[in-house]
Amino acid sequence: MPARRFDLRAAGRRVFGARPGRRLYLVLAAGLFVLVAWGVCTVYVRPNEFAVKQVIVGRHKGILPEVYYPGLHFVSPGTERLHVFPTDIQSLDLTSDPNERPKDDKRVTPAMNIQTSEGYTVTVDLSVLYRIEDPYKVLTTIGPGKLYEDALVIPRTEQLLRKWLGQLDAEEFYDVNKRVARSRRARDELNGELVPNGIRVTHIFLRRYAYDARYQAAIEQRKIQDQTVFKNIAEAELATATAERDRVVALGQATVRVELARGDAEKKKLDAEADLYSRRQRAAGELAMTLAEAEGTRLENEALRGVGAENLVGLKMAEVLRGTKVIVVPTDGESGVNPLDLRSALKRFDVRSGP
Repeated sequence: MPARRFDLRAAGRRVFGARPGRRLYLVLAAGLFVLVAWGVCTVYVRPNEFAVKQVIVGRHKGILPEVYYPGLHFVSPGTERLHVFPTDIQSLDLTSDPNERPKDDKRVTPAMNIQTSEGYTVTVDLSVLYRIEDPYKVLTTIGPGKLYEDALVIPRTEQLLRKWLGQLDAEEFYDVNKRVARSRRARDELNGELVPNGIRVTHIFLRRYAYDARYQAAIEQRKIQDQTVFKNIAEAELATATAERDRVVALGQATVRVELARGDAEKKKLDAEADLYSRRQRAAGELAMTLAEAEGTRLENEALRGVGAENLVGLKMAEVLRGTKVIVVPTDGESGVNPLDLRSALKRFDVRSGP
């Protein structure tokens, strides 16, 4: 039987020449086929992701080193596959708090029990932040999907944190500097194992820690005793400081009293000096006045002894006797006075006559 050749034009005429209902079904089927083929042959890598292609069948079978960044990428269905990994910071929380529930793809595991160097158990809540740096290394050394969490990140994180934090004794957990130093040592050693596999830890946070009941009671009692000692020391220092303050206040008050007394004495001294100066000046003035009066009297006497004293005495007597109409004086005996005898009157008044 001869082979029949496919005629594309005849097929088109058969399709487009069909009834309208059948034509609509054919168009919808073609559109559905295109959508399915598009979904099967393409993979969309989101902005916070990157991907690595795996060739399943063919000459280049295996994991390709090329990294695919955000966008739409073509894959051959059945022969190729894109393995997608997140590029943003991943969080691993180790906690037993029931209020902390996993959100989205956040991983939460039980809290760690760390045995200290003294043999006590400390329950620690941790948060480990890490990111994938090389998806090709992750896929080739660990595997696809979230296998890197269960196979590498979680077990190695717990082992190394138990190693480094277990070197602390129970009381050193109170020292934030020692806790942070041990966490950094654990992070550095952890990166020494994770970075060759394409993963890097950025931070390890110790969020909470709790001792077992017996050690908690013992350490609380010890802290109470320490606080009591500190309280007694503080009270003793306060008493010493109070005594020193009282001494300084008393010394200051004594100094004030001394200075006030010195000021009063200086004031009295100044007052005495002022009074002495005033009395001296007053005495000097009185002396000067007395001397002046004496000098005046002397000069007056000198004047009365000089030439014309008789006339002066007469004038003085006239002034004294002014307004007097009758003077009765004795005229006989030793004390008798002759008012007409001017020389006798001058002699009685001790007035020298002229030359």
